[in-house]
Amino acid sequence: MGQNSLRVIATVKARSEKVDELRALLMGLIAPTRQEPGCITYEMLQNKEDATEFTFVEEWTDEAALESHFGTSHIQDALKRLPNLLAEELDLRRYVLVG
Repeated sequence: MGQNSLRVIATVKARSEKVDELRALLMGLIAPTRQEPGCITYEMLQNKEDATEFTFVEEWTDEAALESHFGTSHIQDALKRLPNLLAEELDLRRYVLVG
């Protein structure tokens, strides 16, 4: 959308025995997040080559909108549950559009 918006790529990798549980948890984040002020795009992808890997492709109006997202109850609840489901730490990267 905007030239000055914030793009985020967030990747999580499930423990092999926790893929379905993680997928369900992450799917539950989509609807409430899309309703948040400042959320432009919030999509979840599952890797075709590695079903344990999920990636969120996000666009936010600005850094403040993303920070507000982290404070929501649905994200706080998910962050508490993630350590038991993940094989690796959350990989969250922030980007700006350059072209």
